[in-house]
Amino acid sequence: MAGRALLTPQSYRHLTSYISLLIAVSMSTPRKETTFTIDTSSIKFGPGITGDAGYELDRLGVKRAMLVTDPRMANSEAVGIAIESLRGVGVDFAVFDQTSIEPTDVSFREAIKFAIDGKFDGFLPVGGGSCIDTAKAANLYSTYPADFLEYVNAPIGNGTPVPGPLRPLVAVPTTSGTGSETTGVAIFDFEEMGSKTGIAHRALRPDVGLVDPDNTRTLPKMVAACSGFDVLCHGIESYTALPFSQREKPESPASRPAYQGANPISDVWALAALEMVGKSILRAVLDANDSEARSNMAMAATFAGVGFGNAGVHLPHGMSYPVSGMVRNFRPDGYPEGKAIVPHGMAVILNAPAVFRYTAPSNPERHMRAAKLLGADTIGAGPEDAGDLIAERLIFILREIGVPNGLAAVGYSIDDVPSLVEGTLPQHRVTKLAPRPTDADELTALFTDSMQLW
Repeated sequence: MAGRALLTPQSYRHLTSYISLLIAVSMSTPRKETTFTIDTSSIKFGPGITGDAGYELDRLGVKRAMLVTDPRMANSEAVGIAIESLRGVGVDFAVFDQTSIEPTDVSFREAIKFAIDGKFDGFLPVGGGSCIDTAKAANLYSTYPADFLEYVNAPIGNGTPVPGPLRPLVAVPTTSGTGSETTGVAIFDFEEMGSKTGIAHRALRPDVGLVDPDNTRTLPKMVAACSGFDVLCHGIESYTALPFSQREKPESPASRPAYQGANPISDVWALAALEMVGKSILRAVLDANDSEARSNMAMAATFAGVGFGNAGVHLPHGMSYPVSGMVRNFRPDGYPEGKAIVPHGMAVILNAPAVFRYTAPSNPERHMRAAKLLGADTIGAGPEDAGDLIAERLIFILREIGVPNGLAAVGYSIDDVPSLVEGTLPQHRVTKLAPRPTDADELTALFTDSMQLW
């Protein structure tokens, strides 16, 4: 028939063969993710907002609360205000003040036992990320009792999802770093491994975060610095993480991870946090009386928490876990005496210059933008300069503050690199979000480069 193309038997066979090949490829090739979600806690920000703690717990129906803090915070103004707010609305409470700075599985278990014995129906952590994470774990295991490793991230634990809703939790952060008031993550040192791991699930997110800049006024210099480094790396890592669309699609919505990869909404929060950090971190650390800078860092911590709480972090955090877990004798100023510790933010930032030099080729534009927000001069720079620009800006900030010069300065040597690599490899929850494939050889090079920064 004129004007109509006919499908010949030969072309029909070719077409059906091609369709069969497409079907076979689609069935054998993992589908990529097409969806991202944004979850966060309800946040109230402002000087004096700690006094709303009792109101919020009462509003959520809590009759008996477990107030979670640490020995240094137990007699603080923040805890005192929180207690008065509970008394003011008639909420019964008991104080658990034995949170460990950089919690361990042992300290988590102590808090869990306290929670089970106390029969609490709500939780009020007042302190840094250690207190908030401890309260999350106490809430989870007292609500759904299980073997300790049941909910711990695979491959270290079973990675079982949280079975259902948890009891109300209102978080009052007193440092400007972890953003734990916004996230569904609880991190701890697993002592028998000598490394950090954690529990991650959306159900762990606090119901409310009360971010009170007044609570950061008395932070010692190095505590303020390490908290700020955590915020800084949360922002860069979530912005430079593997894009959500390059992740494998989960089998069901229930198995979609909290850490999903870089996405358009997390990018907004990460960039806003980096801009505030770039303008405020040196002022906040070097001048404790700069209330504007410390307030900005408190807000940046929350902004970055929303960003990384949905996008995730990657290599600087994954590598930090064995650095903190394998510490021998290092004791920084401003932290409790008698306990060797590489604070979390310090363990993260000491790896960061080497990591971002390594990841910059994956997306030079993003690394360049992060460097510029932190104060780097990017005029005339090309994509090939992105890694050096961001690394050099981070090193400048570290030197201005007076941070130890690399991993060697906190007690590690080249001989420790194999153990540091071994402690990083199981951290799939974060290392798989690196924008470049990274295995033992690459980690060996990164730890080696991080021994001395300048």
